[in-house]
This record gives sequence, structure tokens and C-alpha cells, in this order.
Amino acid sequence: MDTEKAFAMGKANKGKELMVFDWSKAAKLIAEQKPNTASAGLHDDWEYTGGKIYKNGKPVKKEDTYTYLSSTWAEPELDMDGVIFPCFIMKSEKPEWDSDSYWPKEALETINKKKGRNKNGHKEI
Repeated sequence: MDTEKAFAMGKANKGKELMVFDWSKAAKLIAEQKPNTASAGLHDDWEYTGGKIYKNGKPVKKEDTYTYLSSTWAEPELDMDGVIFPCFIMKSEKPEWDSDSYWPKEALETINKKKGRNKNGHKEI
């Protein structure tokens, strides 16, 4: 999406509640589906907002990718091995999450739990 269109969409949706990426839903889907890779981005704007969040069986570190995952008009999405799912909640449902949120603790715990790991990421015996 070009800058002019993005500006117009932002202006048209001013005052609407933010949709933020649902890290808990993403973690659950990734743990269940076990994709090779997973990415996150905003619908119709992946080029400027999307990036890998999971590969090689592990969450990608924030410093190794780029994502911008909140908007008043573009739905945050999860792409697992080429299959895209809407993946968002409203900001009022998770006020602590915003465009800077990245693999919050509860989402990491979901990924580790499904892989038989404890909260520190170590395999449970």
C-alpha cells in the first residue's frame, strides 16, 4: 500500500479502536499446527508491517525481524506456511498490548508448554 492510501485510511478511521495482534491465539495455533515458519503482519500491508515471528521450532527474536501489528483499519494476520488467519483482539481486551508488543510472556509459555518445556524453555523430564 502506498503512503498516500495509508494516510487516507488512517484519517478515515481516526477515533476507532485499535485491533492488536493476538499473541495468545497465535501461540496456540503455532503450538497446535507446528508450522515450519510463521509470520505476522497487517492485511493488505504486509510489505511494510510483516515479518517472521517463528521458525525452526522457535519464536524469532524481536531484534531479528520487524513487525508492526496494530491498526484501526487493517486486521492483524498470522501466516503459517502460507495459510493466513485473522489474528487479532481489540485493544480494550488487552490494554497492555500494542504495536510494540512482541512474544509476551503468556504466549511464550503456551509455546513452551505444548513442546513439553517449562516456563524457562527447558525440556521437562
